[in-house]
Amino acid sequence: MSLRFGREFVAIPGPSVIPDRVLAAMHRPAPNIYEGEIIALTESVLADLAELARTRQARPVIYVANGHGAWEAAIANLFSRGERALVLDAGRFAAGWGEMAARMGVEVELIATDGRRAVDPQALEDRLRADKERRIKAVLTVQVDTASSALNDVAALRAAIDAAGHPALLCVDCIACLGSIPFEMDAWGVDVMVGAGQKGLMTPPGLGFVWVGPRAWAAQGDLVTQYWDWRARAEPELFYQRFCGTCPTHHLFALREALTMLLREEGLEAAWRRHRALAEAVRACVAGWAEGGALEFNVLAPEQRSDVVTTILARGVDAEAMRLRAHRELGLVLGVGLGPFAGQAFRIGHMGHLNPPMILGALGAAEAALIAQGAPLRSGLAAAAETIARHMDKDGR
Repeated sequence: MSLRFGREFVAIPGPSVIPDRVLAAMHRPAPNIYEGEIIALTESVLADLAELARTRQARPVIYVANGHGAWEAAIANLFSRGERALVLDAGRFAAGWGEMAARMGVEVELIATDGRRAVDPQALEDRLRADKERRIKAVLTVQVDTASSALNDVAALRAAIDAAGHPALLCVDCIACLGSIPFEMDAWGVDVMVGAGQKGLMTPPGLGFVWVGPRAWAAQGDLVTQYWDWRARAEPELFYQRFCGTCPTHHLFALREALTMLLREEGLEAAWRRHRALAEAVRACVAGWAEGGALEFNVLAPEQRSDVVTTILARGVDAEAMRLRAHRELGLVLGVGLGPFAGQAFRIGHMGHLNPPMILGALGAAEAALIAQGAPLRSGLAAAAETIARHMDKDGR
Protein backbone atom coordinates (compact mmCIF):
# COMPACT_ATOMS: atom_id res chain seq x y z
CA MET A 1 0.00 0.00 0.00
CA SER A 2 1.32 3.43 -0.91
CA LEU A 3 1.50 5.93 1.95
CA ARG A 4 3.23 8.64 -0.05
CA PHE A 5 0.31 11.04 -0.47
CA GLY A 6 1.29 14.27 1.22
CA ARG A 7 4.32 16.46 0.72
CA GLU A 8 7.22 14.50 -0.75
CA PHE A 9 10.46 14.91 1.17
CA VAL A 10 13.71 15.09 -0.78
CA ALA A 11 16.68 13.95 1.32
CA ILE A 12 19.27 13.84 -1.43
CA PRO A 13 22.55 15.77 -1.13
CA GLY A 14 21.34 18.54 -3.41
CA PRO A 15 19.37 20.13 -4.78
CA SER A 16 18.30 20.68 -1.21
CA VAL A 17 14.98 21.84 0.19
CA ILE A 18 14.14 25.34 -1.03
CA PRO A 19 12.49 27.51 1.64
CA ASP A 20 9.05 28.87 0.80
CA ARG A 21 10.42 32.38 1.35
CA VAL A 22 13.08 31.83 -1.30
CA LEU A 23 10.52 30.54 -3.78
CA ALA A 24 8.23 33.47 -3.00
CA ALA A 25 11.08 35.93 -3.59
CA MET A 26 11.25 34.71 -7.18
CA HIS A 27 7.53 35.20 -7.78
CA ARG A 28 7.68 38.72 -9.19
CA PRO A 29 7.91 40.49 -12.55
CA ALA A 30 11.18 40.78 -14.42
CA PRO A 31 13.12 43.94 -13.46
CA ASN A 32 15.13 46.43 -15.49
CA ILE A 33 18.49 44.67 -15.96
CA TYR A 34 20.47 47.81 -16.80
CA GLU A 35 19.96 50.07 -13.78
CA GLY A 36 18.26 50.48 -10.46
CA GLU A 37 17.37 47.82 -7.91
CA ILE A 38 19.08 44.84 -9.56
CA ILE A 39 22.48 46.54 -9.41
CA ALA A 40 22.24 47.27 -5.69
CA LEU A 41 20.89 43.80 -5.02
CA THR A 42 23.78 42.18 -6.90
CA GLU A 43 26.36 44.25 -5.02
CA SER A 44 24.80 43.18 -1.71
CA VAL A 45 24.90 39.52 -2.80
CA LEU A 46 28.58 39.78 -3.76
CA ALA A 47 29.42 41.31 -0.37
CA ASP A 48 27.59 38.50 1.40
CA LEU A 49 29.31 35.86 -0.72
CA ALA A 50 32.65 37.21 0.50
CA GLU A 51 31.38 37.03 4.08
CA LEU A 52 30.15 33.50 3.49
CA ALA A 53 33.61 32.38 2.38
CA ARG A 54 35.25 34.26 5.26
CA THR A 55 37.44 36.29 2.95
CA ARG A 56 38.54 39.90 2.70
CA GLN A 57 41.01 39.19 -0.10
CA ALA A 58 39.20 37.05 -2.67
CA ARG A 59 36.80 38.40 -5.28
CA PRO A 60 33.52 36.50 -5.68
CA VAL A 61 32.27 35.98 -9.23
CA ILE A 62 28.82 34.71 -10.25
CA TYR A 63 28.12 32.51 -13.27
CA VAL A 64 24.82 31.39 -14.73
CA ALA A 65 25.86 27.76 -14.41
CA ASN A 66 25.79 24.74 -12.17
CA GLY A 67 28.79 23.58 -10.16
CA HIS A 68 30.40 21.98 -13.19
CA GLY A 69 30.33 25.38 -14.85
CA ALA A 70 32.18 26.82 -11.85
CA TRP A 71 34.75 24.04 -12.27
CA GLU A 72 35.27 25.01 -15.90
CA ALA A 73 35.56 28.69 -15.02
CA ALA A 74 38.35 27.97 -12.54
CA ILE A 75 40.24 25.77 -15.01
CA ALA A 76 39.84 28.19 -17.91
CA ASN A 77 41.14 31.17 -15.96
CA LEU A 78 44.02 29.46 -14.18
CA PHE A 79 45.63 27.19 -16.76
CA SER A 80 47.34 27.25 -20.11
CA ARG A 81 47.40 24.16 -22.28
CA GLY A 82 50.06 21.71 -21.10
CA GLU A 83 50.29 23.03 -17.53
CA ARG A 84 49.84 20.49 -14.77
CA ALA A 85 47.20 20.03 -12.08
CA LEU A 86 47.42 17.63 -9.15
CA VAL A 87 43.99 16.27 -8.24
CA LEU A 88 43.28 14.82 -4.79
CA ASP A 89 40.20 12.59 -4.91
CA ALA A 90 38.30 11.06 -2.02
CA GLY A 91 35.32 9.60 -3.83
CA ARG A 92 34.26 10.90 -7.21
CA PHE A 93 33.98 14.66 -7.59
CA ALA A 94 37.59 15.88 -7.47
CA ALA A 95 38.36 13.25 -10.11
CA GLY A 96 35.51 14.67 -12.19
CA TRP A 97 37.02 18.14 -11.92
CA GLY A 98 40.32 16.68 -13.10
CA GLU A 99 38.65 14.91 -16.03
CA MET A 100 37.23 18.24 -17.14
CA ALA A 101 40.67 19.84 -16.88
CA ALA A 102 42.21 17.07 -18.96
CA ARG A 103 39.64 17.57 -21.72
CA MET A 104 40.60 21.25 -21.78
CA GLY A 105 44.29 20.46 -22.37
CA VAL A 106 45.64 20.46 -18.82
CA GLU A 107 48.02 17.68 -17.77
CA VAL A 108 46.32 16.00 -14.84
CA GLU A 109 47.87 13.80 -12.18
CA LEU A 110 45.57 11.99 -9.74
CA ILE A 111 46.12 10.90 -6.16
CA ALA A 112 43.04 8.96 -5.06
CA THR A 113 41.96 7.24 -1.89
CA ASP A 114 39.98 4.00 -1.84
CA GLY A 115 36.80 6.10 -1.56
CA ARG A 116 36.37 5.40 2.14
CA ARG A 117 38.65 8.01 3.63
CA ALA A 118 39.80 11.60 3.24
CA VAL A 119 42.85 12.53 1.22
CA ASP A 120 46.17 12.24 3.03
CA PRO A 121 48.04 15.55 3.54
CA GLN A 122 51.32 13.65 3.84
CA ALA A 123 50.83 12.12 0.40
CA LEU A 124 50.36 15.63 -0.96
CA GLU A 125 53.48 16.92 0.75
CA ASP A 126 55.54 13.99 -0.50
CA ARG A 127 54.38 14.46 -4.10
CA LEU A 128 55.08 18.18 -4.07
CA ARG A 129 58.55 17.64 -2.60
CA ALA A 130 59.24 15.29 -5.50
CA ASP A 131 58.16 17.95 -8.01
CA LYS A 132 61.63 19.44 -8.25
CA GLU A 133 60.85 21.33 -11.45
CA ARG A 134 57.71 22.88 -9.90
CA ARG A 135 55.55 21.77 -12.81
CA ILE A 136 52.41 21.40 -10.71
CA LYS A 137 50.59 24.72 -10.97
CA ALA A 138 47.60 23.95 -8.78
CA VAL A 139 46.12 21.35 -6.46
CA LEU A 140 42.42 20.60 -7.04
CA THR A 141 40.27 18.95 -4.39
CA VAL A 142 36.89 19.10 -2.66
CA GLN A 143 36.07 19.89 0.94
CA VAL A 144 33.28 17.29 0.99
CA ASP A 145 32.83 14.58 -1.62
CA THR A 146 29.10 13.98 -1.99
CA ALA A 147 29.62 10.50 -3.45
CA SER A 148 31.67 9.11 -0.56
CA SER A 149 30.62 11.70 2.09
CA ALA A 150 34.28 12.10 3.08
CA LEU A 151 35.42 15.40 4.61
CA ASN A 152 38.86 16.64 3.64
CA ASP A 153 40.96 18.76 6.00
CA VAL A 154 41.57 21.83 3.84
CA ALA A 155 43.79 23.60 6.38
CA ALA A 156 46.01 20.51 6.62
CA LEU A 157 46.32 20.39 2.83
CA ARG A 158 47.52 23.99 2.75
CA ALA A 159 49.98 23.17 5.54
CA ALA A 160 51.28 20.28 3.43
CA ILE A 161 51.82 22.55 0.43
CA ASP A 162 53.65 25.05 2.60
CA ALA A 163 55.75 22.35 4.27
CA ALA A 164 56.89 21.20 0.84
CA GLY A 165 57.90 24.77 -0.03
CA HIS A 166 55.90 24.49 -3.23
CA PRO A 167 54.22 27.44 -5.04
CA ALA A 168 51.15 25.42 -6.13
CA LEU A 169 47.79 27.12 -5.84
CA LEU A 170 45.16 25.46 -3.65
CA CYS A 171 41.75 25.18 -5.33
CA VAL A 172 38.83 23.80 -3.34
CA ASP A 173 35.35 22.76 -4.41
CA CYS A 174 32.90 23.64 -1.63
CA ILE A 175 29.79 23.02 -3.71
CA ALA A 176 28.45 20.41 -1.29
CA CYS A 177 28.98 22.23 1.94
CA LEU A 178 29.38 26.01 1.72
CA GLY A 179 27.24 27.68 4.35
CA SER A 180 26.76 24.39 6.21
CA ILE A 181 30.18 23.63 7.73
CA PRO A 182 33.18 25.75 8.69
CA PHE A 183 35.25 27.14 5.83
CA GLU A 184 37.87 29.88 6.20
CA MET A 185 39.19 30.94 2.82
CA ASP A 186 41.73 33.48 4.05
CA ALA A 187 42.81 31.73 7.24
CA TRP A 188 43.28 28.41 5.45
CA GLY A 189 45.20 29.89 2.53
CA VAL A 190 42.81 28.84 -0.23
CA ASP A 191 43.53 30.49 -3.58
CA VAL A 192 40.38 29.52 -5.48
CA MET A 193 37.11 28.25 -4.12
CA VAL A 194 34.11 27.16 -6.19
CA GLY A 195 30.52 26.82 -5.04
CA ALA A 196 26.95 26.61 -6.25
CA GLY A 197 23.57 27.73 -5.01
CA GLN A 198 21.54 24.54 -4.82
CA LYS A 199 22.83 22.91 -1.65
CA GLY A 200 23.62 24.77 1.55
CA LEU A 201 22.61 28.06 -0.07
CA MET A 202 19.01 26.86 -0.54
CA THR A 203 18.41 28.28 -4.02
CA PRO A 204 17.35 26.56 -7.25
CA PRO A 205 20.12 25.09 -9.41
CA GLY A 206 21.57 27.53 -11.90
CA LEU A 207 24.11 29.70 -10.07
CA GLY A 208 27.80 28.83 -9.88
CA PHE A 209 30.35 30.86 -7.92
CA VAL A 210 34.11 31.26 -7.92
CA TRP A 211 36.07 33.15 -5.28
CA VAL A 212 39.42 34.32 -6.70
CA GLY A 213 42.29 34.99 -4.32
CA PRO A 214 45.20 37.34 -5.08
CA ARG A 215 47.63 34.62 -6.16
CA ALA A 216 45.06 33.11 -8.50
CA TRP A 217 44.22 36.52 -9.90
CA ALA A 218 47.87 36.91 -10.91
CA ALA A 219 48.10 33.42 -12.46
CA GLN A 220 46.00 33.94 -15.57
CA GLY A 221 46.29 31.16 -18.17
CA ASP A 222 45.44 31.23 -21.85
CA LEU A 223 42.46 28.83 -21.89
CA VAL A 224 39.96 31.45 -20.84
CA THR A 225 37.18 32.49 -23.21
CA GLN A 226 34.96 35.54 -23.04
CA TYR A 227 32.15 33.85 -21.14
CA TRP A 228 34.31 32.35 -18.37
CA ASP A 229 36.69 35.31 -17.95
CA TRP A 230 36.49 36.21 -14.29
CA ARG A 231 38.36 39.49 -14.75
CA ALA A 232 35.59 41.02 -16.84
CA ARG A 233 33.01 39.87 -14.30
CA ALA A 234 34.89 41.02 -11.22
CA GLU A 235 35.87 44.41 -12.67
CA PRO A 236 33.16 45.24 -15.23
CA GLU A 237 32.99 48.53 -17.07
CA LEU A 238 29.21 48.06 -17.27
CA PHE A 239 26.94 46.09 -14.93
CA TYR A 240 25.85 43.99 -17.91
CA GLN A 241 29.37 42.52 -18.05
CA ARG A 242 29.11 40.99 -14.57
CA PHE A 243 27.21 38.14 -16.20
CA CYS A 244 28.53 38.34 -19.78
CA GLY A 245 24.98 39.17 -20.80
CA THR A 246 21.57 39.14 -19.19
CA CYS A 247 21.80 38.65 -15.45
CA PRO A 248 19.94 35.76 -13.77
CA THR A 249 17.39 38.09 -12.20
CA HIS A 250 15.12 35.65 -10.42
CA HIS A 251 17.95 33.45 -9.19
CA LEU A 252 19.46 36.60 -7.69
CA PHE A 253 16.17 37.40 -5.96
CA ALA A 254 16.19 33.88 -4.53
CA LEU A 255 19.82 34.04 -3.44
CA ARG A 256 19.34 37.44 -1.80
CA GLU A 257 16.55 35.99 0.37
CA ALA A 258 18.51 32.83 1.17
CA LEU A 259 21.59 34.80 2.23
CA THR A 260 19.45 37.02 4.42
CA MET A 261 18.06 33.94 6.15
CA LEU A 262 21.48 32.34 6.53
CA LEU A 263 23.73 35.27 7.44
CA ARG A 264 21.43 37.88 8.98
CA GLU A 265 18.73 35.86 10.73
CA GLU A 266 20.31 32.55 11.78
CA GLY A 267 23.96 33.55 11.58
CA LEU A 268 26.65 31.56 9.79
CA GLU A 269 28.24 29.97 12.84
CA ALA A 270 24.81 29.07 14.23
CA ALA A 271 24.06 27.36 10.90
CA TRP A 272 27.30 25.39 11.25
CA ARG A 273 26.20 24.27 14.74
CA ARG A 274 22.74 23.28 13.46
CA HIS A 275 24.28 21.16 10.72
CA ARG A 276 26.60 19.50 13.23
CA ALA A 277 23.66 18.62 15.50
CA LEU A 278 21.57 17.19 12.65
CA ALA A 279 24.56 15.27 11.26
CA GLU A 280 25.29 13.76 14.66
CA ALA A 281 21.67 12.62 14.84
CA VAL A 282 21.95 10.97 11.42
CA ARG A 283 25.18 9.25 12.42
CA ALA A 284 23.69 8.03 15.69
CA CYS A 285 20.80 6.49 13.77
CA VAL A 286 23.04 4.88 11.15
CA ALA A 287 25.26 3.44 13.89
CA GLY A 288 22.16 1.71 15.27
CA TRP A 289 21.22 0.36 11.87
CA ALA A 290 24.78 -0.90 11.37
CA GLU A 291 24.54 -3.15 14.43
CA GLY A 292 22.35 -5.49 12.41
CA GLY A 293 25.26 -6.19 10.07
CA ALA A 294 23.54 -5.26 6.81
CA LEU A 295 24.63 -1.62 6.68
CA GLU A 296 27.79 0.32 7.43
CA PHE A 297 29.20 3.81 7.16
CA ASN A 298 31.17 4.26 3.98
CA VAL A 299 33.68 6.61 5.61
CA LEU A 300 35.68 4.59 8.10
CA ALA A 301 37.09 7.28 10.41
CA PRO A 302 34.39 9.15 12.37
CA GLU A 303 36.27 12.45 12.19
CA GLN A 304 36.27 12.25 8.37
CA ARG A 305 32.47 11.93 8.08
CA SER A 306 30.90 15.11 6.75
CA ASP A 307 28.09 17.12 8.32
CA VAL A 308 26.19 17.51 5.04
CA VAL A 309 25.81 14.00 3.61
CA THR A 310 26.15 10.43 4.86
CA THR A 311 26.87 7.56 2.48
CA ILE A 312 25.69 4.18 3.76
CA LEU A 313 26.97 0.94 2.27
CA ALA A 314 24.42 -1.86 2.02
CA ARG A 315 25.92 -5.31 2.51
CA GLY A 316 22.84 -7.35 3.43
CA VAL A 317 20.04 -5.51 1.64
CA ASP A 318 19.40 -4.30 -1.90
CA ALA A 319 20.14 -0.57 -1.55
CA GLU A 320 18.54 0.43 -4.83
CA ALA A 321 15.37 -1.61 -4.23
CA MET A 322 15.03 -0.06 -0.77
CA ARG A 323 15.61 3.44 -2.10
CA LEU A 324 13.02 3.02 -4.85
CA ARG A 325 10.53 1.57 -2.39
CA ALA A 326 11.02 4.46 0.02
CA HIS A 327 10.16 6.85 -2.79
CA ARG A 328 7.29 4.90 -4.29
CA GLU A 329 5.52 3.96 -1.09
CA LEU A 330 6.60 6.54 1.49
CA GLY A 331 7.37 9.72 -0.47
CA LEU A 332 10.99 9.84 0.73
CA VAL A 333 13.69 10.55 -1.87
CA LEU A 334 17.11 9.24 -0.85
CA GLY A 335 20.33 9.76 -2.79
CA VAL A 336 21.60 7.10 -5.16
CA GLY A 337 25.05 5.59 -4.94
CA LEU A 338 27.38 7.40 -7.36
CA GLY A 339 30.50 6.27 -9.18
CA PRO A 340 32.09 3.31 -7.39
CA PHE A 341 29.12 3.21 -5.00
CA ALA A 342 26.44 2.77 -7.67
CA GLY A 343 23.98 0.07 -6.64
CA GLN A 344 25.87 -0.57 -3.41
CA ALA A 345 24.92 2.42 -1.28
CA PHE A 346 22.34 5.06 -0.56
CA ARG A 347 22.93 8.58 0.68
CA ILE A 348 21.13 10.84 3.11
CA GLY A 349 21.59 14.54 2.49
CA HIS A 350 21.42 16.79 5.55
CA MET A 351 22.25 20.27 4.31
CA GLY A 352 20.48 23.57 3.94
CA HIS A 353 16.93 24.31 5.08
CA LEU A 354 16.49 21.48 7.58
CA ASN A 355 15.43 21.06 11.19
CA PRO A 356 14.93 18.08 13.57
CA PRO A 357 11.36 17.17 12.49
CA MET A 358 12.54 16.94 8.89
CA ILE A 359 15.61 14.86 9.71
CA LEU A 360 13.86 12.58 12.19
CA GLY A 361 11.03 12.08 9.72
CA ALA A 362 13.47 11.15 6.95
CA LEU A 363 15.32 8.72 9.22
CA GLY A 364 12.05 7.16 10.38
CA ALA A 365 10.82 6.66 6.84
CA ALA A 366 14.19 5.22 5.75
CA GLU A 367 14.12 2.83 8.68
CA ALA A 368 10.60 1.72 7.74
CA ALA A 369 11.73 1.05 4.17
CA LEU A 370 14.72 -0.94 5.41
CA ILE A 371 12.49 -3.05 7.65
CA ALA A 372 10.02 -3.62 4.81
CA GLN A 373 12.93 -4.70 2.62
CA GLY A 374 13.95 -7.29 5.19
CA ALA A 375 17.15 -5.65 6.38
CA PRO A 376 18.40 -6.92 9.74
CA LEU A 377 18.93 -3.86 11.89
CA ARG A 378 18.48 -2.30 15.27
CA SER A 379 16.36 0.84 15.35
CA GLY A 380 18.43 3.98 15.41
CA LEU A 381 15.63 6.49 15.93
CA ALA A 382 15.90 6.68 19.71
CA ALA A 383 19.63 7.40 19.45
CA ALA A 384 18.92 10.13 16.90
CA ALA A 385 16.31 11.72 19.16
CA GLU A 386 18.63 11.53 22.16
CA THR A 387 21.32 13.26 20.11
CA ILE A 388 18.94 16.08 19.20
CA ALA A 389 17.92 16.39 22.86
CA ARG A 390 21.54 16.89 23.91
CA HIS A 391 21.74 19.88 21.58
CA MET A 392 18.59 21.54 22.93
CA ASP A 393 18.76 24.39 25.45
CA LYS A 394 18.88 22.73 28.85
CA ASP A 395 16.80 25.42 30.53
CA GLY A 396 14.01 25.19 27.94
CA ARG A 397 14.52 28.66 26.48
